[in-house]
Amino acid sequence: MKSTFRFLALGAFFVLALVLAACGGGVPGNGVVRVDDEVVKRSTFDHWLRVAAMASQQPGTAQAASVPDAPDFKRCIAGKRRTLPKPARGQQPVSDTQLKSQCNQEYGQLRDQVLQFLIQAEWLQGEARDQDIEVSQKEINTSFQRQKKQSFPTDAEYKNFLKTSGMSQQDIFLRVKLDLVSDKIRKKVTEEEGKVTDKQISDYYAKNKKRFAQPERRDLQVVLTKTAARAQAARRALGQGQAFPAVVRRFSVDQASKRNRGGLVGVIPGQQEKALDKAAFAARLNQIGGPVKTPFGYYIFRVNKITPARQQTEKQVEGTIRQLLKSQNEQKALNDFVKKFQKKWKDRTNCRKGFIIDTCKNAPKPKTNTTPPGAVPQQGAPPQGAPQGAPQQGVPPQGAPPQGAPPQGAPPQGAPPQGAPPQGAPPQGAPPQQGAPPPQP
Repeated sequence: MKSTFRFLALGAFFVLALVLAACGGGVPGNGVVRVDDEVVKRSTFDHWLRVAAMASQQPGTAQAASVPDAPDFKRCIAGKRRTLPKPARGQQPVSDTQLKSQCNQEYGQLRDQVLQFLIQAEWLQGEARDQDIEVSQKEINTSFQRQKKQSFPTDAEYKNFLKTSGMSQQDIFLRVKLDLVSDKIRKKVTEEEGKVTDKQISDYYAKNKKRFAQPERRDLQVVLTKTAARAQAARRALGQGQAFPAVVRRFSVDQASKRNRGGLVGVIPGQQEKALDKAAFAARLNQIGGPVKTPFGYYIFRVNKITPARQQTEKQVEGTIRQLLKSQNEQKALNDFVKKFQKKWKDRTNCRKGFIIDTCKNAPKPKTNTTPPGAVPQQGAPPQGAPQGAPQQGVPPQGAPPQGAPPQGAPPQGAPPQGAPPQGAPPQGAPPQQGAPPPQP
């Protein structure tokens, strides 16, 4: 069985369309990406590429995971050909060109996922430095031990996870660190903006007073019959003093209300069929009404209780309004921060040729923009230009861990065994809880 740590990747940060600049450079020979003065080395990229390849394996696959050997893909083509079934009579065999195209697509997806993860990790750590946010090793250890305990009943299971995922203990510590950094950034961004004044609450209540009105409610007992004659017979029985539950058992064809002695509790206007609704809310307390003809048959009813409509006071709904406004204020602060964050760090990111993705400053401008003016993609949408087919945030692919998998663009998730409860996701637009390796494709 498999499970996962609580790690939601930075992809939630990168759901807005990006305006890409076609300039850049300055990446040293041993690097693939430069973010400010930090360089992502080729060796780091290669390590996470192997992790991505291992995570892309289907569960139970015996064959060892391997990274497609770009740019010629000779080993990849040979490996795929060995697994191809013999073509049926009259069918053309799959060509090397077709197999190479498959290998190239697989490599491109893994490469882009890994680059997205590594770049976004640098962005998050750089933002923490700029905001004087620190995470101690003690904090990392505490969070790691808590999550490890939730995900792995035994040390042996955790060691097996490291072996099968291709990740080291330091890789896991990086994931935990980035998760904690993300939490602290989000808290810092929202703590002041989340404050709500009494005046804001009063203004909101005055403008939305109708939303806090509770309509009249009525408790009914009903008998539903197929014909008017049966309905009249049921009414006569009630008039002769027979108990309502007994009449329901004898005459009603509505099994749902029959199980509750014909009771419909807390009915509000507009909830029932139109004719029954009109008659029930026009009737007096304890009055027998009907027959009322409806598309379902004929109703006999009695009003057992009337709870008058009432207006909730500002005091009664103060807590609800405060929480709503707090969430709105925090969301706006996060949205504003996201826009600045994206522009700031994209402008500081340069990628080597062959390792350029949309979050690089020197990425080519997109040829077309299919996003309508003013439209904002929803949280969890893949970054513009990310490879198709990679899982989106919150939608793990078949065989991937249920939650905690980062969105499209992060390295694959080497997921622990199943069984640990997934943790809560941040509010929409919040700084992503980065640090997870990429999801399983």
